[in-house]
Amino acid sequence: MVASGKLQTAKILLVEDEPDMVQLVRDWLVRQNYEVDVIVDGNEALSYLNVNKHKHEIIILDIMLPSVSGIEVCQFYREQNGNTPILMLTARDSIEDKDMAFKVGADDYLTKPFHLKELSARVNALLRRGRIYTNDHYSMHDVCIYFRERKVTKSGIAVHLAPKEFQLLEFLIKHPLQVFSSEGLLEHVWGMDSDAMHDTVRGHINRLRRKLDTPGEASCIASLYGFGYRFDPPDSTN
Repeated sequence: MVASGKLQTAKILLVEDEPDMVQLVRDWLVRQNYEVDVIVDGNEALSYLNVNKHKHEIIILDIMLPSVSGIEVCQFYREQNGNTPILMLTARDSIEDKDMAFKVGADDYLTKPFHLKELSARVNALLRRGRIYTNDHYSMHDVCIYFRERKVTKSGIAVHLAPKEFQLLEFLIKHPLQVFSSEGLLEHVWGMDSDAMHDTVRGHINRLRRKLDTPGEASCIASLYGFGYRFDPPDSTN
């Protein structure tokens, strides 16, 4: 059965089986003005999401669940065309676990234990993305990216992107405000078996900026010296 917190401004589904974690996260999010529904079992989550694909703005999904894992729940939900942003929670912090979470359709990944303010930051980032990233396109100022058609326009004019440029842009857009090192981008966009180097990432980032940025305005792809790159969604969209 789905248990609810009081009615708030945005709905979040929390799928978590640890009672202490459920209480901690739910109480915190309710204080942050969210409505929180709770499911504690993987099978129940599958059944619920099969008929409630678009009821919530965010799904917070633990990987280690009774009966069915969070990975399986996420994969099933995406296969059923569910497009609500998913934040994975787990006590495991290996690259393999993160890679698997992203492969099945997770939008973000948070390792336990975490600070509740970090949880709020991740939720806010996904909500911001949810307002501007809809089923098949994303708009920012005069740029529009069509994911299904693999097409980009700027001021209504088609912009040619090489396949890897488009894949890199898509990955960054779907993980807003997260910092990725060159190694991380190589892994997620080019793949573990690729011979691509750090300069390859830098070159693709620079080409995306030249093609999409507006002179005199900050780039939507920020560089953080010594850390990597981050997609910064604009405050307003078309």
